[in-house]
Order: sequence, then structure tokens, then C-alpha cells
Amino acid sequence: MISSSIVALKDLAKTSIAAAGRVGSEVAARHADDVDRNARFPKEALDALRSEKLLGAFVPTELGGLGCGIGELAKMCTALAQHCAATGMVVAMHHIQVACLVRHGLTVQYFRDYLAELCARQLLIASITSEVGVGGDTRTSICAVERDEGAGRFRLNKDATTISYGEQADDLLATCRRNADAAGSDQVLVLLRKADTTLDRTTNWDTLGMRGTCSPGFKVAASGAVEQIVPGSFADSSAETMVPFSHILWSAVWLGIATDAMARASAFVRAEARKKPGTIPPTATRLAELSTRLQVMRTNVHAVAADCDELLRSAAGTQALLSIGFALRMNNLKISSSELVAEIVHKALGICGIMAYKNDTPFSMGRHLRDSLSAALMIGNDRILAKSASMLLVYKDE
Repeated sequence: MISSSIVALKDLAKTSIAAAGRVGSEVAARHADDVDRNARFPKEALDALRSEKLLGAFVPTELGGLGCGIGELAKMCTALAQHCAATGMVVAMHHIQVACLVRHGLTVQYFRDYLAELCARQLLIASITSEVGVGGDTRTSICAVERDEGAGRFRLNKDATTISYGEQADDLLATCRRNADAAGSDQVLVLLRKADTTLDRTTNWDTLGMRGTCSPGFKVAASGAVEQIVPGSFADSSAETMVPFSHILWSAVWLGIATDAMARASAFVRAEARKKPGTIPPTATRLAELSTRLQVMRTNVHAVAADCDELLRSAAGTQALLSIGFALRMNNLKISSSELVAEIVHKALGICGIMAYKNDTPFSMGRHLRDSLSAALMIGNDRILAKSASMLLVYKDE
């Protein structure tokens, strides 16, 4: 028999997904083109999400959050990205940081208090994993956290190649070496409070797509209490949380882009059919083909999210999250989703023809196409395939 608390959580999750859908259709959609055109932060949509208390969706209910699982987070990101991919991606990246604090910081009272504050004030967290000089390898840091154990304080300086919505975030979660003597791969996560952090912009953000994520580079100088250092190693946080949450929620965003491209192509074909009642437009067959690709993508994202939720709830789940098989599945999800979104949008554009190529029609897909092309570059697919290749040399899929 399902307990009343579980039923309540499921009802809360459904309500939260519906709220994200409303924000997407009523707010994000209205500003999406302007956000893209001016490469500006989607402030209106984030303000609406704060009003719905959705930024604490993954935080446990006892701390004021909504207690959602990754499956619900994914559906929220998809609902937002159908209307504005930049909004969906900002929310996805925020939830990834929150998940790291929830899953690896709750043994420390500081982080319990912080997460309660996050829910009450609807704080937005950005990530600082990139760094000049490491060649895009987030599992290596040059910068190190400098501790003053006597004073219980730390200092941190980092030259980041990109910080998505860094200027708009309330706080930041950074990777760095454990101390000055640690190896580059011996990293920790550190929560940087914005009031104790200085951001000196070093680059601009004038990109082909995902323009509203506002992701220039910065030199970061921060200080704080040593309690702001997340327990354990970033290696564990990355494998158990950051990688799976990133690949699932990013894929959910790309699913949103693909879903809206399919919707526009469907509307176009239906309009063509109404012009000649009783006939099937030639584009309808191509639409049917497109539908199969979208179904494959949607099924894959939802299935992996559901399986990940099951592991997160399982007592033995942590070991499975660290397995080669799970790592390969995450890599495969990222690769397939990033390739499918670009393929689906391109085929949808082909169905609608010049009406999708133009920027001033209901079938326009210029923004969708440009945003979709970023997917293969967010942790480059070649880098991921190389890691998968090395794992497949020793992995036996039984």
C-alpha cells in the first residue's frame, strides 16, 4: 500500500511540473526571441520560477524544498526548453549544483542551513568547473583552496573560461585542488557566497546559440568559512551526481528543443493538409519519420532518468552509480541526445522549408537550430567517446 506521504510527494511533483509548464508557455515563450537576440539573461522566466518556488525542487521537503526526483526535474527542464532553451539550460545547471549540495553536503549543518535558505529565498546557483590552462578537463584544477585553519577561513582564486549566468547567480559552486600540495585531480567543491566573491570579466558571450545563458569568462576571487567546502572529493561528487544529473538534465533540455521543432513541423503539415482536404501532403511521410526519432529520444531520456531515480533511492545505488556500466550509459545518453536534437531540428526545418528558415513566421526554427548545435560541444562528444572507448576495452555487458 502506498503511504500518504509518497502520494503527497507525487502530487507535489505533478503540481511543480505543471507550474514549470505554465512559466514556459506564459513567460519564457514571450521573451525567448528577445533573450536570444540580445544575448540577455531570461530574467522574467527566472523571476516567475522563483514565484512558484521551483528553484528548490530537489531539496528535501524537511528543508523547505519540493522533494522532487531527477525524473521530475527533467520534465520541468523539458517544459521550459520547449519555449526557451536558454531558460531550460539555466534551470538545469542550477539543479545540478543543488543536487551536489543535497547529495554530498547534508551531513554538515552549514549546508542544511544553506539549502533551507535557498528554498526560502529561491537562490540561484551557478557552476565554476572550467579553468584556463586545463584544456577543458573539468576533472583537473590548477587553482587550490587556501585554508587558514586557525581563523576557520579559506581563500580561492580561479581563472574560469566560462561561468554560465555567473553575474546573475546568487551564489557559485567551484572546483579547485584540495590544497596547494594536492595533485590536479585531487579536487573539492567549494560554495562561494556572492557577497564574498569578486568576478572580473575576461571574455564576452556573443555566440551562435544558447545566448541567454550569458557565459563569459571571469577571474574569480573569493573567501569564506571552511564549512563552505563540501565534504569528500569532487571525484565522488562528479561520478555520483554531477555527471548523471548533467547528462540527464541537459538531455531533457535538448528534448524540449526537439519537441517544439516537431510541434512546429506538425502545425505546418496540418496547415498544408487543410489546403487540400482528402489528400495527404508529401511532407506528412517525413513528419512520420521525424516522430519516430523524437520518440526514441524521449523514451531514452525518460528511461534513464527513471533508472537513475531508482538508484538514488536504493541503499546499494551508490555502488551502481560508480560502475563502468552506468558511466557508459550516461555517456551514451549524452551522445545520442546531442546528436538527435540537431537531427530532429534540421529535419523539421526541411519539412517547413522557407517558412522555418525565415525568422518572422510561426514555423521559424533559426533559434532552435542554433541552440541545438551547442549540444555536441557541452563537454565535447569526441572527448566523451574517447572515454567510452577506453572503458569498453575492459567492460563486459552481461
